[in-house]
Amino acid sequence: MLNNRQLFLQHLAIPAEIPDALEITRAKGIFLYDADGNEFIDLVSGVSVSNVGHGHPKVVQAIEEQLKKYMHLMVYGKYIQSPQVLLAEKLTSLLPENLQSVYFVNSGSEAIEGAMKLAKRVTGRKEIIAFKDAYHGSTHGALSILGNEEMKYAYRPLLPGIRFLQFNNTENLKNISSETAAVVIEPVQAEAGILIPDKDYLPALRNRCDETGTLLIFDEVQMGFGRTGKLFAFEHFGITPDILCLAKAMGGGMPIGAFVAGKKHMSTLTHHPALGHITTFGGHPVSCAAALASLEVILDEQLAEKADEKGKLLKTKLEQHPKVDGIRQIGLMLAVEIKKDYSVPKLIKILQKNGLIVDQFLFNDRSFRIAPPLTIAEEEIALVVEKVSASLNELN
Repeated sequence: MLNNRQLFLQHLAIPAEIPDALEITRAKGIFLYDADGNEFIDLVSGVSVSNVGHGHPKVVQAIEEQLKKYMHLMVYGKYIQSPQVLLAEKLTSLLPENLQSVYFVNSGSEAIEGAMKLAKRVTGRKEIIAFKDAYHGSTHGALSILGNEEMKYAYRPLLPGIRFLQFNNTENLKNISSETAAVVIEPVQAEAGILIPDKDYLPALRNRCDETGTLLIFDEVQMGFGRTGKLFAFEHFGITPDILCLAKAMGGGMPIGAFVAGKKHMSTLTHHPALGHITTFGGHPVSCAAALASLEVILDEQLAEKADEKGKLLKTKLEQHPKVDGIRQIGLMLAVEIKKDYSVPKLIKILQKNGLIVDQFLFNDRSFRIAPPLTIAEEEIALVVEKVSASLNELN
């Protein structure tokens, strides 16, 4: 009789070899528990998904209540479903006037795909500009604007008309022209290792897009819903995108995504041709119910407002360690860069042995990610600092 690990390796298609994969049997708050009963502190949050922690009772209650009413009914947009309506109403009440129409999808990649299609439909243009070391997902269109050749060369040819700029390079902005349909950018580059834009960079980008009639798309799939210390990352920079992409933390642990734009722009998907964008499970009623509950938890518990203080506490304590070369931090998203003589993969194994789950960035091999649930308490932060410091001490 094969055990779960053997069955996992035999029957699940996986994106990479993971010989030491943990079997998690339950999760609560900031903690994960494996099949042997070992406890781990989750410092990844499922890559910024579990902002309200694992199994938040209000999210679970919302899911249970919706399950009793109905699950999937019909292809998205064919019926009026109250979980979708209530979530869209709440979400748009928290967004600027030009972001008042929500198209629900299943994931961040799908949100990016929809946003790119919308930009081409609105502008009638073909060129899309993205950024080096950006990650936007791995579907065909999202992969086309991923800013790392190693992850996509095996799948070429991809979408034509894609151009890449250097993040934070104002001089590069002159490459945005009247031929450019959209610029797709993370307001904080995540997989590059938490690269935060200079104060004037995003306003300059917004101005250049306005000059050329180019739509500005913000990918807040990782940074949305309180992760940066604001409900949405764009609020830090005093500008508003034309299209906003959301997912990950949106669902409180359930799968959901969205792209948000103005009603006039979004209406272009309804004609010539009709069904300009369509999805079967997008805006699933159970996911929408969970997302609304999660959003209300973030607001009621002021998790966004508290995130930066918690992040700074982690940064202040950990950057004192002699093996740490520096920490980039915004809200509760940290990139801890270790000195070049030490191995990040080796450190991650030590951290796991000591009960901490962390993750490496896709495009930065000198740093590891710390992004715990926003619900993490101060005494839990102290425990994290103690365990990370002890693990760094073991590193050689």
